[in-house]
Amino acid sequence: MTTNEQHEMPHTTEFAPVLTRAAEAETTSDPSSVMTLFADSGTTGGRLTCYRSTFAAGAPGAPAHLHTKASELFFVIGGSLQVLLGEEITVLEAGDFLVVPPHTPHAFAAAPGATADVLFVFTPGAGRFDYLRLLGRVMRGEADPQEIRDSSERFDNHYVDSPVWREALSARS
Repeated sequence: MTTNEQHEMPHTTEFAPVLTRAAEAETTSDPSSVMTLFADSGTTGGRLTCYRSTFAAGAPGAPAHLHTKASELFFVIGGSLQVLLGEEITVLEAGDFLVVPPHTPHAFAAAPGATADVLFVFTPGAGRFDYLRLLGRVMRGEADPQEIRDSSERFDNHYVDSPVWREALSARS
């Protein structure tokens, strides 16, 4: 292998630059958070999905789950985010960055008594915007929760049981 071959990226679908103006970004919401959708896999040649979530104080985020194909990146813009990583719980503060590799159980919620403003990036992308829209409809009572369970392969979002996360959530109440 030559030096040039070692540095070549695997071939993926080409895409044009993606610019999403804040004023034009689609938003979706549930009772405790607002998600601002920036770029999904369809506009990035499958390379990534990126959105921002703002959580109300102590708001639930995502239950314990894992992704089999994508890495999930978290950048905390403001506030505090409580995160499950495997069997450990930690709190991310403003400016903290986290990468969760595939097959790693994780969950997140605004830290108790705190708001959270978080930038999420999935790589490779996986049409997550449709998942976020569905999640909003389920949380608002407009869609059946079974639709979330039925979509796990499509959105690479696989829910798992975590006694550690259940205990952390029960301690919040």
